[in-house]
Amino acid sequence: MADPRRFKPFRATLRRFMEAWTQVRIQEPAAEALGIDPERPTIYVLPRSSLSDGLLLESLTAGADLPDAATTHLLGDRQLPAQLALPTTRRRLLRRRRGAASPFQAAIEACRQSGQDIQLVPVSIFWGRAPGKRFGVWQLLAADSWRLTGRLRRLLAVLVNGRDLEVHFGAPLSIAELDDGRAPALTDRKAARLLRVHFRRMRTRVLGPDLSHRRTLIEGVARSEPVRRAIHQDAESARHAARLSRRARRYGREIAASMSYPVLRFLDGLLRRLWNHLYDGVDARGLERVKALAGEHTLVYVPCHRSHIDYLLLSYVLYDQGLMPPHIAAGRNLDMPVIGPLLRRGGAFFMRRSFRGQVLYSAVFKEYLHRLLNRGHPLEYFIEGGRSRSGRMLPPRPGMLSMTVDSFLSSQQEDGQSLLFVPVYIGYERILEEASYQRELAGGRKRKESPLALLRVLRRLREPHGRVALNIGEPLALDEFLDGEQPDWRQVAATGERPAWQRAAVTRLGETLTRRINAAATLNPVNLVALALLATPHRAIETPLLERQLALLASLSRADALPPGEPADWIDRVRQLGMLNACRDALGDLVTAEPAQATLLGWYRNNVLHLFALSGLTAFAFRHQTRHTLDDLEALLAPSWPVLAREFAIESPPRLRESLAEVLERLTALELLEVDGAGWRRTRSLAGEEQLRMLGRLMQPSMERGYLLLSVLLSEASGHFTHDGLTSRTRQLAERLARLTGRDSPEFFDRQLFAGLVANLERETWLSTDDTGHLHHDERLHRAARQVQTLFDPALRHRLQRIRHQAEA
Repeated sequence: MADPRRFKPFRATLRRFMEAWTQVRIQEPAAEALGIDPERPTIYVLPRSSLSDGLLLESLTAGADLPDAATTHLLGDRQLPAQLALPTTRRRLLRRRRGAASPFQAAIEACRQSGQDIQLVPVSIFWGRAPGKRFGVWQLLAADSWRLTGRLRRLLAVLVNGRDLEVHFGAPLSIAELDDGRAPALTDRKAARLLRVHFRRMRTRVLGPDLSHRRTLIEGVARSEPVRRAIHQDAESARHAARLSRRARRYGREIAASMSYPVLRFLDGLLRRLWNHLYDGVDARGLERVKALAGEHTLVYVPCHRSHIDYLLLSYVLYDQGLMPPHIAAGRNLDMPVIGPLLRRGGAFFMRRSFRGQVLYSAVFKEYLHRLLNRGHPLEYFIEGGRSRSGRMLPPRPGMLSMTVDSFLSSQQEDGQSLLFVPVYIGYERILEEASYQRELAGGRKRKESPLALLRVLRRLREPHGRVALNIGEPLALDEFLDGEQPDWRQVAATGERPAWQRAAVTRLGETLTRRINAAATLNPVNLVALALLATPHRAIETPLLERQLALLASLSRADALPPGEPADWIDRVRQLGMLNACRDALGDLVTAEPAQATLLGWYRNNVLHLFALSGLTAFAFRHQTRHTLDDLEALLAPSWPVLAREFAIESPPRLRESLAEVLERLTALELLEVDGAGWRRTRSLAGEEQLRMLGRLMQPSMERGYLLLSVLLSEASGHFTHDGLTSRTRQLAERLARLTGRDSPEFFDRQLFAGLVANLERETWLSTDDTGHLHHDERLHRAARQVQTLFDPALRHRLQRIRHQAEA
């Protein structure tokens, strides 16, 4: 392949065959984005000598706005081919090339002789990595992998996978910039080294690190120093130590993934069929950001966890877009017959829900995780721990994050590994588990996963499930994060001991990642209709008013966060999915939701409620007070806002006053408020006042839960309640309030929400915990409670006090 003149009698015929037979599925980047200078000679560089790659490259460049790869360049008295291959020294079947001059050396000498620069463009070609709609034994055998391919296997790849190709062009490399005047052989080695690094990074990005034998990896984990130290700690005798060593290997087999390229290809075809059957489409955003980082950094994907589909969906999208799927941390409950082995070969490694009291298991798992990260394998885990039954982002759990930080700190002693977290938001128009979530929120027990349960879910595949959004958030470099948390962390890491500050840093790391996940959220028709419809007292609304409210929510959102279409289209979409009812009436059309539909819509509303937190809170402040100045509004909302920002996992603005002023201006522009001297008042328009009231109701449940908790807490002396005691008492009162007010919303009295509220009050220093676990507060909390209570109407305050007194009696 190195010289296009080879096989000259057959080349034209072979090229016509390649043009007719092959089809490129992914070509990146586009020709105009490469930055190739048309005035300079271009030489394409392939990672290995291959006739099929060369012919394909000629075919691609002939039909695109790219320099021709079939030509030759005349520089001085030297004639150079337009494509070259990196030299190889590996043994051939019949011969081994010894001392062969590098093809770049001739280009360097020609560049010097002619005074004309040459640009080298690296090209990576992958045959049959993603089989599209076809997959089978032959496609699996002919797949590209880290193993070198012989001529027979490459011929098989061309014949079997020629319709599913990936071609990746690299940035042009200037020989003139590389040439520093030294001997051509030195510049040659420099160019070859840079190109090999590029090809290795591209191969790592597409195929991931080389997948070593699972048995070797497990054996290495069992013999590692941390595991041997755990065995020595527990062993009572040499015989006991040998038994613990065998147990460590058994733990390794229980945990370790067995990822294989053939299974990945099989799953790609299987999941493609599933998505086409189950969903109307998958909208992926931000993957270009990941492609720019993959291959140079170890990536840890941290998606929100709403459905079992999450990890399948993310792996499929990454694989389909030319990226290596990650190893996925999965609960041991998924290691069930049939499903478990398939997931394990697709990259899942399994973990127990708790490591408490299991020193050896903990050591094995941590060492396995460390080796994955240290080798550069992309990783995926859910920092929420489990799926969100309420639809909102759950507080992050520190377990996997802490182990990742441990691994990162220890790796700094070895090779200074670079690690990036990639937040991922996944939003569904309809999820498969909606029935089980409703049952569990209503108090039902969580059913154990089993193949039979999977079969029950498969029966729902014929129902419409809409579209899915997968959005990549802003990546977070762990070293930069630690620089902000503890500037001397590198010196501490060199000691090999866990620093005292790490626990607090991991907590803040989890909070930062949850905020970045939520910041990447986008809206779909179900989210929007749920926000508007559930803000009505009886889950019924006139169609024109619903359309106006949807338009209002769209005006308060980012333009890139909105679904296509108009409010009428969104309503019709949700109706088609069976989540609301359209009623014909002589006085005008109505949109209603039955109790079961409303409960389900609440889950989708909670996915995106955080996007309207500040605007909803501002509108809520005008609910029972007609007029506010900016000073009054800031003083009124300042105590509540930090706690709400934590509850909704959103970035609190650096200056609340400025953000409130922006919200007031937007609400005024939308004719929901009017400027009144130095302040603002509710609009005199009945339609605008109704829309403002509905916007304020978005925050009403959260505000009522907070007020109820404060009223219970402050009814007793400081130090009376523990975390669990306060959470349980408040939850009971919230459930009673929901029943008395006719709310069919189990999410309103969800225990996790009250537990999180207590934790957030403590993080904001409104509460403190003593050594016995009792909560303490001071006069500041009393003043804040008195201020916040003015947001509520007297009837609600009286009802809350009456419910509390009845419970105490």
